[in-house]
Amino acid sequence: MAYSASGLHKIGGASGVNLWIYQTADAIATVNSANYFNDAAGMLNVRDLIIVMDTNTPTTSFVSVLSNTGTVVDVSDGTAVAETDSD
Repeated sequence: MAYSASGLHKIGGASGVNLWIYQTADAIATVNSANYFNDAAGMLNVRDLIIVMDTNTPTTSFVSVLSNTGTVVDVSDGTAVAETDSD
């Protein structure tokens, strides 16, 4: 699938670094691909943190913006959040 602007929401930030939440049916392997967030290049800053919620699986991962040329965005591979409940 492709990036959907309606899924990206800024939830905080300071000094040019922001925290975002992104809800999508795309797997993290799709979201962390280079160019996925190109349409959001005008909003995302290098070092911004995005909480990616895969609504299909469901899983949650953290990715950070590694580079943004103003038109091309690349994010990290992602760190999965453990969503287990052992009790």
